[in-house]
Amino acid sequence: MSTAHDPITIGIVSISDRASTGVYEDKGLPALKDWLTRALKNPITFEPRLIPDDQATISATLIELVDTARCSLVLTTGGTGPALRDVTPEATLAVAHKEMPGFGEQMRQISLAFVPTAILSRQVAVIRHQSLIINLPGQPKSIAETLEGLRSADGNQKVHGIFAAVPYCVDLIGGPYMETHDEVCKAFRPKNAIRAGSAA
Repeated sequence: MSTAHDPITIGIVSISDRASTGVYEDKGLPALKDWLTRALKNPITFEPRLIPDDQATISATLIELVDTARCSLVLTTGGTGPALRDVTPEATLAVAHKEMPGFGEQMRQISLAFVPTAILSRQVAVIRHQSLIINLPGQPKSIAETLEGLRSADGNQKVHGIFAAVPYCVDLIGGPYMETHDEVCKAFRPKNAIRAGSAA
């Protein structure tokens, strides 16, 4: 019975002009760290970054996290709307080797259950080398909803959160085997991709 979990390095990036200059407290990094710590059984090394809404800075940060810090997963929060300073998707696509459009499609579907303005969000997900990079919404509550999905009153999953697909995606690009706590987010893998001794 395997009990050891693969260690994983995760980049978490909060993108905000005002938070990065100390105008107000950043809530994105604590929200990402809290959710990932609750969701994953793996030992996690976090690589946190708090940066302004600047396209070149965002792209350079993503490259550094993937190419130098060796993050298998990078999650960003902020800068994905239609405002003039919102350039996170452009900066993310600029460093991509492959685009993964299903993540953005599902994020908007989840958010539409709460607000009609979800169609204004432009989150993207991409692969660079052996790393998955995902743009998440800016609000902590929306981050959790997007990652976990929607449950009915009896606790059954109504709409899948995007994180259910993340561990298998990371498998496919040669990353560590990620295992989740089912009560937070149940990862899905085909039966032949489940490691012996693991629940998922």
